[in-house]
Amino acid sequence: MTNLFSILPVISPLLLFAVGSIPDNWANRHVAVLRNFVVTTAYVTCFLSIATAILLALHGPLDVVFFKISWPAPIGLGIYIDRVAIVMLLLISFIGVVISRYSLRYLDGEATQGRFLRWISFTLGSVVLMVISRNLVMFTAAWMLTSFGLHQLLTHYPDRSWAIWAARKKFLVSRLGDLMLLCALGLTFWQFGSSEYTDLFAAMKASTTESTLLVTLIGVFLALGALSKSAQFPFHTWLPDTMETPTPVSALMHAGIINAGGFLVIRLSPLISHSGPALDLLALVGGFTALFGSVVMLTQTSIKRSLAYSTIAQMGFMMLQCGLGAYSAAMLHIVAHSLYKAYSFLSCGSVLESAARLRTGPGPSPTILRKLVVLPVAMAIALGLCSAPIWLMQIDQRTKSGAAVLGIVLNIALIQMLWNSFSVGSWQLSVRSLCAGALVTFSYYAAFVVMNNILADTVPHLTMLPSSMDNVIFWLVTLGFGFICILQSIFIPLTELPLVRAIYVHAMNGLYLDIPARRLTARFWGQSAPVQ
Repeated sequence: MTNLFSILPVISPLLLFAVGSIPDNWANRHVAVLRNFVVTTAYVTCFLSIATAILLALHGPLDVVFFKISWPAPIGLGIYIDRVAIVMLLLISFIGVVISRYSLRYLDGEATQGRFLRWISFTLGSVVLMVISRNLVMFTAAWMLTSFGLHQLLTHYPDRSWAIWAARKKFLVSRLGDLMLLCALGLTFWQFGSSEYTDLFAAMKASTTESTLLVTLIGVFLALGALSKSAQFPFHTWLPDTMETPTPVSALMHAGIINAGGFLVIRLSPLISHSGPALDLLALVGGFTALFGSVVMLTQTSIKRSLAYSTIAQMGFMMLQCGLGAYSAAMLHIVAHSLYKAYSFLSCGSVLESAARLRTGPGPSPTILRKLVVLPVAMAIALGLCSAPIWLMQIDQRTKSGAAVLGIVLNIALIQMLWNSFSVGSWQLSVRSLCAGALVTFSYYAAFVVMNNILADTVPHLTMLPSSMDNVIFWLVTLGFGFICILQSIFIPLTELPLVRAIYVHAMNGLYLDIPARRLTARFWGQSAPVQ
């Protein structure tokens, strides 16, 4: 049984890489055969992931070395499967099946469909390898392979000048992230003499003293690499520009690849948790990116660009959770966001058609007086909805890192939903919103309890923020998300003001924060950005 357990996780990336290694010419000439290969491989990967999860539940974590490299330092090439890895493996394999099947119809009849399908398999194989890697060396190699496969997908249509330009910008950001990860890898060898997860986790668990300068720097470099991979400020500008890529690639990026940064932080959370500056960096940058992405998302006229900025904001909130030490909540966020965003991208066309059919014209706008009257009611009900599941499920928030900040954000989200629905003056809409709020709140806390139990022995559970930035972060997040809530609720009446119109235009252009990245790309490639 142990031998079977050792082999199962390796089969998936080997099969995916085998399909991905097929030459483009052969793939384009034998599309029918390749289509069957791709879908079958995706289903086999999903089945093997489920089987691995069952064996993990029965026999515990798996740490297998197939062979070792002794130079320049001992490196064991193998696999490491624990509960963090299996959650991501199940998620990626399921999304891989959906995207593979969708790609068959989306590119049906195109001459280069074979090439596209084989690079989809290669990229999925790279992500799977990254998840099951047993050390930081393998993780870094798979990280770079994922970027390489994604670059091939982004440049699938070489005649689309803007798509090529966006891919080049992404290339530069990815190389910067690679550099951060390589710096962390070098410092890890210097500090610990090993890159094996088990060695690093054991060393951190046995550490009873304050973190050394090298451990702090390792955490900072890992955090910077994660921020670059997950399109966080100031590395975010490439993501909205990649929307000319085929829709399955957008779904794969936003539902899988962009989560690599969050997975890196959660995977190495026993190490990063000993670096206070790294956690502060994740919390501050993630919180700012979440607010920035939310504002810009509201101004976009393209549904795919709006979804892109939504992803930037969601990944920012996930990084905020990681910075607060709420790793279980961050993993739950990754799973929920991946499934939601894959569905959003793959169904965005039908969503537009449905919206066009249901368009009946704007309804009456609620008055400012009504909004002011129902606001205290919405606040009281939201507080009750958030408190009820905590009491019923006996969740001790004092032992949950970041519970106060995340609880405030959930309250603000519920207040906004209830406030907007109550302001309309429809009892039917108010009751439906109340039921939806209760369902979402109880479902979230129940899912959090499940995820927290799954990851109980895998990630560290901090009882407080490890630095003096906790009060600053708390008030910045509270005021920032409160401002977004109020802005979204009263934005339409303010659009008549000239100042708001001017701000709207600037926000629609992303506050021009992509200009430095465009100049750097133009200087590196010797070519100015094409007209979009």
